[in-house]
Amino acid sequence: MGRVVLVTGVARDLGSRLARRLVVTPGVDKVVGLDVSPPSGDMHGIKFVRADIRTPVVGKVLAVEDVDTVVHMNVAPPQRQLGSRSAVKEINVIGTMQLLAACQNSRTVERLVVQSSTAVYGTSARNPAMFTEQMAARSGIAVGFPKDAVDVEAYVRGFGRRRPDVAVSTFRLGNVLAADVLSPFSEYLKLPVLPAMLGYDPRLQFLHPYDALNVLALAATGDVTGAFNVVGPGVLTLSQMGRRLGRPLLRLPSVGFNGVTERMVRLMSSDFTPELSRLFMYGRVVDGSKLERELGYEVLYSTPQTLDAFAEAIEPGVLSALGGARG
Repeated sequence: MGRVVLVTGVARDLGSRLARRLVVTPGVDKVVGLDVSPPSGDMHGIKFVRADIRTPVVGKVLAVEDVDTVVHMNVAPPQRQLGSRSAVKEINVIGTMQLLAACQNSRTVERLVVQSSTAVYGTSARNPAMFTEQMAARSGIAVGFPKDAVDVEAYVRGFGRRRPDVAVSTFRLGNVLAADVLSPFSEYLKLPVLPAMLGYDPRLQFLHPYDALNVLALAATGDVTGAFNVVGPGVLTLSQMGRRLGRPLLRLPSVGFNGVTERMVRLMSSDFTPELSRLFMYGRVVDGSKLERELGYEVLYSTPQTLDAFAEAIEPGVLSALGGARG
């Protein structure tokens, strides 16, 4: 008997892609997708349930469908398409609490896989050169999506203590980057000129969606527990990114950076959140080696390769036409 997998957040980009991947994954008999609106694209083979994760109905879905594996893909940073910041926070935090309550009362759930974010490590001038899974943020995280991610992981750990019979794994994804994945980061990098803070050149990492989906599918069908960083090997500074994309950097003082960047990104129907502005000051780098050691998965796309694939799929930058060099 194969697994019966529930994927939350199936209307979102990664959630719908993962559901489609699991349908053709050996060892999976049925995939149930849950969200408040139906996903776009072909969902052949996926049973879609229209439901709000913040309501007790999720418990009924677990029972009716005999779900044994839950993949929680409904934790995401604010985007205009998802509603207001308060609405997104409710989905992230209250939705997770409701889902965990349903899992705790379920007699069938054996495995819980949670999509988290490297945002749990925060961003500050006190950041180490590289975060490992055992480290915590070096400064307090009080607001925004990083606080949501920290709260979600705390609730997940509490669930693991209450239900030690359920295998729990948490995957802290880096900045997922692809031309067809909508995010404030991808919209920022499509700008003809990249606003940058004067005096800062942050170190950043990216994750190709192909690797993100591979890891989550392995976790849903495998036997792994614990927290894992998931990022593309290698690091790029913002200035290196500008050169590889053929886009000049517009150096701005910190007092004007947020306003200019937010207006430019909003023209592309996306958002630039306050926590991203801190990332563009101090950057963030994490160690992803535990993933290969314990899960046995070697990330296929490095950070430079992910950025180069992104560059090939978008409009060339003005410097590319002038023969701008990569570096």
